[in-house]
Amino acid sequence: MSIDKQSGFCFGVINAIKTAEEELEKYDTLFCLGDIVHNNKEVERLKKKGLIIINHQDFRKLYNTRVLIRAHGEPPETYQIARENQIDIIDASCPVVLKLQNKVKKGYNEITSEKGQVVIFGKVGHAEVNGLSGQTGNNAIIVDSNYENFEQIDFSRPINLYSQTTQSKGKYLELIERIRSELTRKNCNPDKSLNVFHTICGQVSNRGPHLAEFAKNHDIIVFVSGLKSSNGKYLFEICLQNNPNSFFIAGKEDLRKEWFENVNHAGVCGATSTPMWLMEEVAGQIRDFSGIS
Repeated sequence: MSIDKQSGFCFGVINAIKTAEEELEKYDTLFCLGDIVHNNKEVERLKKKGLIIINHQDFRKLYNTRVLIRAHGEPPETYQIARENQIDIIDASCPVVLKLQNKVKKGYNEITSEKGQVVIFGKVGHAEVNGLSGQTGNNAIIVDSNYENFEQIDFSRPINLYSQTTQSKGKYLELIERIRSELTRKNCNPDKSLNVFHTICGQVSNRGPHLAEFAKNHDIIVFVSGLKSSNGKYLFEICLQNNPNSFFIAGKEDLRKEWFENVNHAGVCGATSTPMWLMEEVAGQIRDFSGIS
Protein backbone atom coordinates (compact mmCIF):
# COMPACT_ATOMS: atom_id res chain seq x y z
CA MET A 1 0.00 0.00 0.00
CA SER A 2 1.38 3.39 -0.89
CA ILE A 3 0.07 6.94 -1.01
CA ASP A 4 1.45 9.10 -3.79
CA LYS A 5 3.38 11.83 -1.98
CA GLN A 6 3.16 14.16 -5.00
CA SER A 7 -0.65 14.07 -4.92
CA GLY A 8 -2.67 16.52 -2.87
CA PHE A 9 -2.94 20.27 -2.66
CA CYS A 10 -0.89 22.45 -4.99
CA PHE A 11 0.80 25.57 -3.60
CA GLY A 12 -2.12 27.87 -4.43
CA VAL A 13 -4.66 25.71 -2.59
CA ILE A 14 -2.34 25.23 0.41
CA ASN A 15 -1.99 29.00 0.68
CA ALA A 16 -5.75 29.63 0.39
CA ILE A 17 -6.63 27.07 3.08
CA LYS A 18 -3.86 28.29 5.38
CA THR A 19 -5.15 31.85 4.97
CA ALA A 20 -8.72 30.75 5.75
CA GLU A 21 -7.64 28.83 8.85
CA GLU A 22 -5.60 31.79 10.13
CA GLU A 23 -8.58 34.12 9.68
CA LEU A 24 -10.92 31.66 11.39
CA GLU A 25 -8.57 31.50 14.39
CA LYS A 26 -9.00 35.28 14.81
CA TYR A 27 -12.72 35.50 14.00
CA ASP A 28 -15.71 33.20 14.42
CA THR A 29 -16.74 33.26 10.76
CA LEU A 30 -15.40 34.10 7.33
CA PHE A 31 -17.18 34.43 4.00
CA CYS A 32 -15.57 32.69 1.01
CA LEU A 33 -16.59 33.52 -2.57
CA GLY A 34 -17.19 30.07 -4.08
CA ASP A 35 -15.94 26.72 -2.80
CA ILE A 36 -12.44 27.31 -1.43
CA VAL A 37 -11.41 24.05 -3.10
CA HIS A 38 -13.26 21.60 -5.34
CA ASN A 39 -13.46 18.94 -2.66
CA ASN A 40 -16.66 18.66 -0.64
CA LYS A 41 -15.05 16.93 2.33
CA GLU A 42 -12.43 19.65 2.78
CA VAL A 43 -15.09 22.33 2.36
CA GLU A 44 -17.23 20.65 5.04
CA ARG A 45 -14.22 20.52 7.39
CA LEU A 46 -13.71 24.27 7.03
CA LYS A 47 -17.43 25.01 7.33
CA LYS A 48 -17.33 23.43 10.79
CA LYS A 49 -14.63 25.94 11.67
CA GLY A 50 -16.86 28.83 10.57
CA LEU A 51 -16.25 29.23 6.83
CA ILE A 52 -19.38 30.40 4.98
CA ILE A 53 -19.49 29.70 1.24
CA ILE A 54 -21.30 32.35 -0.82
CA ASN A 55 -21.95 32.89 -4.53
CA HIS A 56 -21.59 36.08 -6.53
CA GLN A 57 -25.23 37.01 -6.03
CA ASP A 58 -24.77 36.78 -2.25
CA PHE A 59 -21.56 38.78 -2.53
CA ARG A 60 -23.33 41.75 -4.13
CA LYS A 61 -25.63 41.98 -1.09
CA LEU A 62 -22.85 42.07 1.52
CA TYR A 63 -21.61 45.25 3.20
CA ASN A 64 -18.90 46.05 5.74
CA THR A 65 -17.58 42.52 6.12
CA ARG A 66 -14.64 40.28 5.19
CA VAL A 67 -14.57 37.96 2.18
CA LEU A 68 -11.90 35.49 1.12
CA ILE A 69 -10.95 35.24 -2.55
CA ARG A 70 -9.90 31.65 -3.26
CA ALA A 71 -6.89 30.49 -5.30
CA HIS A 72 -8.79 30.59 -8.62
CA GLY A 73 -8.77 34.41 -8.62
CA GLU A 74 -11.53 36.84 -9.54
CA PRO A 75 -12.28 39.34 -12.34
CA PRO A 76 -11.89 43.12 -11.79
CA GLU A 77 -15.66 43.48 -11.27
CA THR A 78 -15.43 41.59 -7.96
CA TYR A 79 -12.90 44.05 -6.56
CA GLN A 80 -15.01 46.98 -7.76
CA ILE A 81 -18.07 45.63 -5.89
CA ALA A 82 -15.92 45.16 -2.79
CA ARG A 83 -14.84 48.81 -2.88
CA GLU A 84 -18.41 50.02 -3.34
CA ASN A 85 -19.76 47.80 -0.54
CA GLN A 86 -16.94 48.43 1.94
CA ILE A 87 -15.93 44.77 1.84
CA ASP A 88 -12.50 43.85 3.14
CA ILE A 89 -10.99 41.39 0.64
CA ILE A 90 -8.67 38.70 1.97
CA ASP A 91 -6.99 37.79 -1.29
CA ALA A 92 -5.74 34.20 -1.50
CA SER A 93 -5.51 34.18 -5.31
CA CYS A 94 -2.73 31.88 -6.48
CA PRO A 95 0.36 33.92 -7.48
CA VAL A 96 0.56 31.91 -10.72
CA VAL A 97 -3.03 32.87 -11.55
CA LEU A 98 -2.46 36.54 -10.68
CA LYS A 99 0.60 36.62 -12.92
CA LEU A 100 -1.47 35.14 -15.75
CA GLN A 101 -4.27 37.65 -15.20
CA ASN A 102 -1.79 40.51 -15.59
CA LYS A 103 -0.35 38.89 -18.69
CA VAL A 104 -3.81 38.51 -20.26
CA LYS A 105 -4.74 42.11 -19.44
CA LYS A 106 -1.51 43.48 -20.93
CA GLY A 107 -1.80 41.21 -23.98
CA TYR A 108 -5.43 42.19 -24.55
CA ASN A 109 -4.61 45.90 -24.51
CA GLU A 110 -1.79 45.36 -26.97
CA ILE A 111 -3.56 43.07 -29.42
CA THR A 112 -6.79 45.08 -29.55
CA SER A 113 -4.74 48.01 -30.82
CA GLU A 114 -3.82 45.68 -33.70
CA LYS A 115 -7.49 44.68 -34.13
CA GLY A 116 -6.64 41.25 -32.77
CA GLN A 117 -8.34 38.91 -30.29
CA VAL A 118 -7.63 36.93 -27.13
CA VAL A 119 -8.37 33.20 -27.03
CA ILE A 120 -8.28 31.30 -23.72
CA PHE A 121 -8.06 27.52 -23.60
CA GLY A 122 -10.08 26.41 -20.60
CA LYS A 123 -13.34 25.20 -19.15
CA VAL A 124 -16.24 27.53 -19.92
CA GLY A 125 -17.64 28.92 -16.66
CA HIS A 126 -14.68 27.82 -14.52
CA ALA A 127 -13.81 30.35 -11.80
CA GLU A 128 -10.23 30.84 -13.02
CA VAL A 129 -11.37 31.27 -16.62
CA ASN A 130 -13.97 33.84 -15.53
CA GLY A 131 -11.22 35.78 -13.81
CA LEU A 132 -9.00 35.65 -16.90
CA SER A 133 -11.79 36.66 -19.25
CA GLY A 134 -12.60 39.54 -16.92
CA GLN A 135 -9.20 41.04 -17.73
CA THR A 136 -10.47 41.50 -21.30
CA GLY A 137 -13.84 42.96 -20.36
CA ASN A 138 -15.22 39.46 -21.08
CA ASN A 139 -14.29 39.83 -24.75
CA ALA A 140 -12.04 36.76 -24.78
CA ILE A 141 -13.04 33.68 -26.75
CA ILE A 142 -13.09 30.63 -24.45
CA VAL A 143 -12.29 27.34 -26.21
CA ASP A 144 -12.46 24.08 -24.26
CA SER A 145 -10.93 20.65 -24.91
CA ASN A 146 -13.94 19.73 -27.07
CA TYR A 147 -13.32 22.85 -29.19
CA GLU A 148 -16.51 24.55 -28.07
CA ASN A 149 -16.53 28.15 -29.44
CA PHE A 150 -13.63 27.38 -31.82
CA GLU A 151 -15.77 28.71 -34.69
CA GLN A 152 -15.84 32.14 -33.01
CA ILE A 153 -12.16 32.69 -33.78
CA ASP A 154 -11.60 35.10 -36.66
CA PHE A 155 -8.54 33.71 -38.44
CA SER A 156 -8.11 36.89 -40.47
CA ARG A 157 -7.11 38.73 -37.28
CA PRO A 158 -4.09 38.32 -34.96
CA ILE A 159 -4.54 35.92 -32.02
CA ASN A 160 -3.10 35.91 -28.51
CA LEU A 161 -3.57 32.40 -27.08
CA TYR A 162 -3.43 31.59 -23.35
CA SER A 163 -4.35 28.54 -21.27
CA GLN A 164 -6.06 28.09 -17.94
CA THR A 165 -3.26 27.08 -15.56
CA THR A 166 -4.67 23.60 -14.78
CA GLN A 167 -5.37 22.39 -18.31
CA SER A 168 -3.73 19.41 -20.00
CA LYS A 169 -0.48 20.33 -21.72
CA GLY A 170 -1.14 17.74 -24.44
CA LYS A 171 -4.62 19.12 -25.19
CA TYR A 172 -3.21 22.66 -25.32
CA LEU A 173 -0.61 21.59 -27.87
CA GLU A 174 -3.39 19.99 -29.94
CA LEU A 175 -5.33 23.27 -29.93
CA ILE A 176 -2.23 25.21 -30.94
CA GLU A 177 -1.69 22.90 -33.91
CA ARG A 178 -5.33 23.12 -34.93
CA ILE A 179 -5.22 26.93 -34.91
CA ARG A 180 -1.96 26.93 -36.87
CA SER A 181 -3.46 24.56 -39.45
CA GLU A 182 -6.54 26.72 -39.84
CA LEU A 183 -4.41 29.85 -40.29
CA THR A 184 -2.32 28.08 -42.94
CA ARG A 185 -5.50 26.88 -44.69
CA LYS A 186 -6.66 30.49 -44.88
CA ASN A 187 -3.30 31.61 -46.30
CA CYS A 188 -2.23 33.36 -43.09
CA ASN A 189 1.26 32.92 -41.66
CA PRO A 190 0.79 31.30 -38.20
CA ASP A 191 4.23 32.49 -37.10
CA LYS A 192 3.03 36.08 -37.52
CA SER A 193 -0.68 35.78 -36.73
CA LEU A 194 -0.51 33.58 -33.62
CA ASN A 195 1.15 34.50 -30.32
CA VAL A 196 1.18 31.48 -27.98
CA PHE A 197 1.69 31.94 -24.24
CA HIS A 198 2.60 28.76 -22.35
CA THR A 199 0.71 29.43 -19.13
CA ILE A 200 -0.06 25.97 -17.73
CA CYS A 201 1.25 25.63 -14.17
CA GLY A 202 4.33 23.39 -14.11
CA GLN A 203 3.47 22.03 -10.66
CA VAL A 204 0.17 20.77 -12.07
CA SER A 205 1.29 19.62 -15.53
CA ASN A 206 4.21 17.59 -14.13
CA ARG A 207 1.80 15.45 -12.13
CA GLY A 208 0.49 13.78 -15.28
CA PRO A 209 3.69 11.91 -16.24
CA HIS A 210 4.38 11.10 -12.58
CA LEU A 211 0.90 9.60 -12.05
CA ALA A 212 1.24 7.56 -15.24
CA GLU A 213 4.28 5.82 -13.72
CA PHE A 214 2.61 5.54 -10.31
CA ALA A 215 -0.41 3.82 -11.88
CA LYS A 216 1.73 1.32 -13.78
CA ASN A 217 3.53 0.28 -10.61
CA HIS A 218 0.45 -0.88 -8.67
CA ASP A 219 -2.12 -3.66 -9.07
CA ILE A 220 -4.94 -1.24 -8.29
CA ILE A 221 -5.24 2.54 -8.16
CA VAL A 222 -7.71 4.33 -5.91
CA PHE A 223 -8.00 7.93 -7.05
CA VAL A 224 -9.54 10.29 -4.49
CA SER A 225 -11.12 13.53 -5.71
CA GLY A 226 -14.13 15.80 -5.50
CA LEU A 227 -16.62 15.35 -8.33
CA LYS A 228 -16.36 19.06 -9.24
CA SER A 229 -12.62 18.98 -9.79
CA SER A 230 -11.60 19.41 -13.46
CA ASN A 231 -8.05 18.57 -12.50
CA GLY A 232 -9.29 15.41 -10.78
CA LYS A 233 -11.10 14.20 -13.90
CA TYR A 234 -8.01 14.88 -16.03
CA LEU A 235 -5.57 13.11 -13.69
CA PHE A 236 -7.89 10.14 -13.17
CA GLU A 237 -8.02 9.61 -16.94
CA ILE A 238 -4.23 9.37 -16.92
CA CYS A 239 -4.41 6.72 -14.19
CA LEU A 240 -7.08 4.80 -16.09
CA GLN A 241 -5.09 4.87 -19.34
CA ASN A 242 -2.08 3.39 -17.58
CA ASN A 243 -3.91 1.01 -15.26
CA PRO A 244 -7.43 -0.19 -16.21
CA ASN A 245 -7.87 -1.31 -12.60
CA SER A 246 -8.31 2.30 -11.42
CA PHE A 247 -11.24 3.57 -9.39
CA PHE A 248 -12.45 7.15 -8.77
CA ILE A 249 -13.87 7.79 -5.30
CA ALA A 250 -14.87 10.83 -3.24
CA GLY A 251 -14.12 9.18 0.11
CA LYS A 252 -13.68 5.92 2.02
CA GLU A 253 -17.42 5.20 1.91
CA ASP A 254 -17.11 4.57 -1.86
CA LEU A 255 -14.61 1.72 -1.45
CA ARG A 256 -15.67 -1.84 -2.30
CA LYS A 257 -14.02 -4.92 -0.76
CA GLU A 258 -14.23 -6.92 -3.98
CA TRP A 259 -11.87 -4.48 -5.71
CA PHE A 260 -9.00 -5.79 -3.57
CA GLU A 261 -9.33 -9.54 -4.09
CA ASN A 262 -5.98 -10.97 -5.24
CA VAL A 263 -4.37 -7.53 -4.95
CA ASN A 264 -0.86 -7.22 -3.49
CA HIS A 265 0.05 -3.62 -4.27
CA ALA A 266 -2.54 -0.83 -3.93
CA GLY A 267 -1.84 2.80 -4.72
CA VAL A 268 -3.80 5.81 -3.45
CA CYS A 269 -3.51 9.16 -5.18
CA GLY A 270 -5.57 12.26 -5.89
CA ALA A 271 -6.04 15.67 -7.47
CA THR A 272 -4.49 19.04 -6.66
CA SER A 273 -7.70 19.72 -4.72
CA THR A 274 -7.53 16.51 -2.63
CA PRO A 275 -6.31 16.90 0.97
CA MET A 276 -3.65 14.48 2.16
CA TRP A 277 -5.70 13.68 5.27
CA LEU A 278 -8.45 12.31 3.02
CA MET A 279 -6.08 10.07 1.07
CA GLU A 280 -4.65 8.80 4.38
CA GLU A 281 -8.17 8.07 5.60
CA VAL A 282 -8.88 6.07 2.44
CA ALA A 283 -5.61 4.15 2.78
CA GLY A 284 -6.47 3.32 6.39
CA GLN A 285 -9.86 1.93 5.36
CA ILE A 286 -8.25 -0.20 2.64
CA ARG A 287 -5.84 -1.67 5.20
CA ASP A 288 -8.70 -2.40 7.60
CA PHE A 289 -10.80 -4.51 5.28
CA SER A 290 -8.28 -5.90 2.80
CA GLY A 291 -5.26 -6.71 4.94
CA ILE A 292 -2.95 -4.95 2.43
CA SER A 293 -0.09 -3.40 4.36
